[in-house]
Amino acid sequence: MSWTEIVIEIAREHAEALSDALMEAGALSVSVEDADEGTDAEQPLFGEPGMEPKEAAWERSRVVALTDVDADQAAIVAAAAQAIGQAAAPAFVTRDVAEQDWVRLTQSQFAPIHIGKNIWVVPSWHEAPDPDGLILELDPGLAFGTGSHPTTRLCMEWLEAHPAPGKTVLDYGCGSGILAMVAKKLGAQTVAGVDIDPQAIESARDNAERNQCEIEYFLPDTFATSAHATERFDIVVANILSSPLKLMAPMLSGRVAEGGALILSGVLARQAEEVAAAYAPFIQLGVWAEQDGWVALHGRLGAASAPAPRA
Repeated sequence: MSWTEIVIEIAREHAEALSDALMEAGALSVSVEDADEGTDAEQPLFGEPGMEPKEAAWERSRVVALTDVDADQAAIVAAAAQAIGQAAAPAFVTRDVAEQDWVRLTQSQFAPIHIGKNIWVVPSWHEAPDPDGLILELDPGLAFGTGSHPTTRLCMEWLEAHPAPGKTVLDYGCGSGILAMVAKKLGAQTVAGVDIDPQAIESARDNAERNQCEIEYFLPDTFATSAHATERFDIVVANILSSPLKLMAPMLSGRVAEGGALILSGVLARQAEEVAAAYAPFIQLGVWAEQDGWVALHGRLGAASAPAPRA
């Protein structure tokens, strides 16, 4: 099956109303793009959480409506314009959308990822490039953490460089559960993961089962009442963001066993000192490694100074 797209350039104040009207008039789907994309006039739209724009549109917006190939595109545009009170239908162009194997096209965008010396993150539709490596079968999904982001990679590389067979590990802010699975596959005896997002917990449990990793995952409230409620771990890893990491300094430090290690990421290089300062009353942290402007901090509870960075 093939389709036809209707492409209309329109001012910001009409983009949302026109999008809704096109759907009512028979469009199958509608998206809004920056008409100046790829030029010097391109405008960033989405900011940090809590700072989203009031309108999901640009000063010069491009509305793209998908229709059946045999639909009357002119009639759809005319009906939509009339519905929003425009005296005349706006100018538009059409373009054909050929039938494609969308599943295969999407899968082709995700190849195995090589991390550290011996870790491979492999989508389920790929063969592992190195069957003797540490293989994590992980499909891109809703939970954060596939190994593609520098903060995830840094934590995985730290765990690989500091294997702790028989030790206990806590992955706080576990997302997809990828760090917990690395720790388990490297020989950790007891591994627990915590996340505030129920969807992340569900994803992490599915991933652990697929990778034959015995890991317990919890929401914070259930973790607080679990058998791990007062446990201190040999390794605590938290890949979140600098602001929550600073707020959680007493709690995360309190989860580290004497002589145990704390690893933090989700921290920009320019934020490293302020994050380390928040943990200074509890544990001395230093930068272990940096990648693409992000850092991983590490330290050992009871050590007089932060350990050396990666060679």
